[in-house]
Amino acid sequence: MTTTTPAAHSALIPLPTTAARAATTTGAALALIGTFLAWTYTSTFPGNLTVTGYPGGLQVLVLISAALTLLYALSGYGIKGLRWLTPGGTNSPTRLLAIGTFIASAYTVIAVILTKDDNGNLLGLVELEPGAWISLVGALIATVAALGLPDDQPNDDTAGFFKRFLGSLRAPAPARAKALPSWAEILITAAAFGVALYVFAYGIDTEYAELFIGYVISIAFGFTALTRAGLIARVTTLTAKHRNITLCAALVAAFCFPFTQQNEEYALIGANILIFATVALGLNVVVGLAGLLDLGYVAFLGVGAYAAALVSGSPLSPIGVQFPFWAAVLTGAAASLVFGVVIGAPTLRLRGDYLAIVTLGFGEIFRLTVNALNGVSGPDLTNGSQGIPSIPDLQLLGFDFGISHDIGSFTLGRSANYYLLMLVFTAVVVLVFRRSGESRIGRAWVAIREDETAATAMGINAFRLKLLAFALGATLAGLAGTVQAHVSYTVTPEQYQFAGSVPPNSAFLLAAVILGGMGTLSGPLVGAALLYLIPAKLQFMQDYQLFLFGLALILLMRFRPEGLVADRRKQLEFHETGQLDVPPDTPLTDTAAGTTKAGA
Repeated sequence: MTTTTPAAHSALIPLPTTAARAATTTGAALALIGTFLAWTYTSTFPGNLTVTGYPGGLQVLVLISAALTLLYALSGYGIKGLRWLTPGGTNSPTRLLAIGTFIASAYTVIAVILTKDDNGNLLGLVELEPGAWISLVGALIATVAALGLPDDQPNDDTAGFFKRFLGSLRAPAPARAKALPSWAEILITAAAFGVALYVFAYGIDTEYAELFIGYVISIAFGFTALTRAGLIARVTTLTAKHRNITLCAALVAAFCFPFTQQNEEYALIGANILIFATVALGLNVVVGLAGLLDLGYVAFLGVGAYAAALVSGSPLSPIGVQFPFWAAVLTGAAASLVFGVVIGAPTLRLRGDYLAIVTLGFGEIFRLTVNALNGVSGPDLTNGSQGIPSIPDLQLLGFDFGISHDIGSFTLGRSANYYLLMLVFTAVVVLVFRRSGESRIGRAWVAIREDETAATAMGINAFRLKLLAFALGATLAGLAGTVQAHVSYTVTPEQYQFAGSVPPNSAFLLAAVILGGMGTLSGPLVGAALLYLIPAKLQFMQDYQLFLFGLALILLMRFRPEGLVADRRKQLEFHETGQLDVPPDTPLTDTAAGTTKAGA
């Protein structure tokens, strides 16, 4: 008879727990102190790291990472007042934050060394001041010592080092929190969205690529650490409890964004992110709720944009009419709706790969068709490859979106104006998605997604409901397309490809839904924001963006197949119960729709 030895709470590096925790705390403190010293000898490296006592640029990111590492290391001592930091695991978030601090410090040092001066020579090691070495060595000490802390979850000592390392980053699901007064929960929710707004605005405001890469590194390790600590699950529980307050807080935070921007370029990035996110949320109706794989969805965005451009008074529009904005919006939405029904009616009896191939073909047919309607290969309707340029700015109720407006001490430029307009459209799409998901139709969509044969056997008209989902998704994309036409001044066929290095395209839209979390409300919004912001900030890597994009998807499918924002059901499909990021007593509900799966 063989006996199985239970896995122990061991450590990757055999160190006494007391010494490991003390070394982690000391290393984090050294890394923190080093950020207040000069890191570079000259100001050639962007961010001016030559000042003592005033961190700048990448030093700020290292400072924040080191401070969080220090706080979590101290919380391991059970200090009263710090226990709220770790409702789940204690050592796993400390380990992640220490690694993130070391990588951010090492990246900064390497970036400084490889920077070239005005003569084209590398700055080299001589450019580094003692502050950089103190932070780097301190972060290294904290990382090595953190690997000597005992694992929060039992780990398999017989596994390889890499598998043990991944296992050591797991943390138990947070226990059920003590009930707080409603006003306190609402304040915490509002504060969480305030922090999210600041973090997002900081990322958009990054002025050079080195700072943005450091920002991505810090956010990736920091968010993962907070998730392992259980803080994200706690906030998610509060937002699910006060959903109406959460939506209001999210809208208020989004409304405040353009008031934090002084650069018109950054406000334009925000407006394009909202367009991309709104279209991704419409695709989430088709893919996330109804389970229909649509590879040509960007064509519906193009239909809405072209329809609005044709009737918005462009001097090069062959139609030569100018509708009021509300009529142009209805025209774009109606055109996308008609195309959705026309394409969906003969094809939605197909399933799986066959449906995906047909929708992919539709997307390419749309692009080739509008390219051919140039008066030579076909009727003169879309000006062919030149598209419809010079689309005039909107004027709504006397408000000209093309000029700057002063609101108090703030000045809103053209991009900020369109951002606020697009925010209204996003709010409408969120409302439609939420209400449709909570309805009887939404539950039927989920049933079709899980098992179409069983749903049909229970009396659900699968074809009619799939066609409704297809038409609704197309309409929502058309709404976003009407605003996109005015934001970009022009629409061309090349904007609506299946895949490309610049979003939105069908591949990026589908990836945004999968990356964020299929069937959830906030998932596609988060995924779209990431997939648009990162390429916009890393223009120097444009030739490698598709390669990096594919690599990121592979890593995501390996380590987070349920997406960044996922409900408990999705996590149960891919992980064991002990590895969930949500409390064990969380019901099996769809975060977006709020529908009980059993009721589907």
